[in-house]
Amino acid sequence: MYLRCFVSIELPEPIKQDIGKLIEIFKKHNVDVKWVDYKNIHLTLKFLGKTSEDLLPRVLESLRKVAISYEPLYIKVCKAGVFPNRKYPRVIWVGIEDSETLGRLQGDIENSIALFGFQREERAFHPHLTVGRVRSQRGTETLMNELDDYKEKDFGAIEVTNLKLMQSELKPTGAQYHCLYEIPLGRREDDK
Repeated sequence: MYLRCFVSIELPEPIKQDIGKLIEIFKKHNVDVKWVDYKNIHLTLKFLGKTSEDLLPRVLESLRKVAISYEPLYIKVCKAGVFPNRKYPRVIWVGIEDSETLGRLQGDIENSIALFGFQREERAFHPHLTVGRVRSQRGTETLMNELDDYKEKDFGAIEVTNLKLMQSELKPTGAQYHCLYEIPLGRREDDK
């Protein structure tokens, strides 16, 4: 059997709720955007896609080897913007302040997972939280003006103490996520 999987960092509930309030403000505009349920917002470090259940123990062990070499770290959730550009936005996001450590962690995860045949991401890693996907350009100009008010918004810093190997189930009502494994960063006392 195959599962649709990804590796992520989960956000604390208060930050998710603040992002949810921002989404509600954006929803007031007459735009053709599929908004993400704020409860599902996470920072994806690696999308695995279709993953054999038989392969999961090896993937998990590989992720543990990466995670043990990193101490817990802090990331700052801030700003709002769009990809690829304001004229033709496709993704509306809340940003993660670029961190050298976070970039190295993501790269090490990418390298460790590639050993199992998972395709490497060709684009550079730009940490962000997807809050909406633009379906058509209807009304995007007013949304871009509203977005300007939040381009410097600070949602706060979070301590990252673990990674999560998640399963994504696509349902008619939207994706549902389930944590398969929690992988702590750094060496724990019981590991010594």
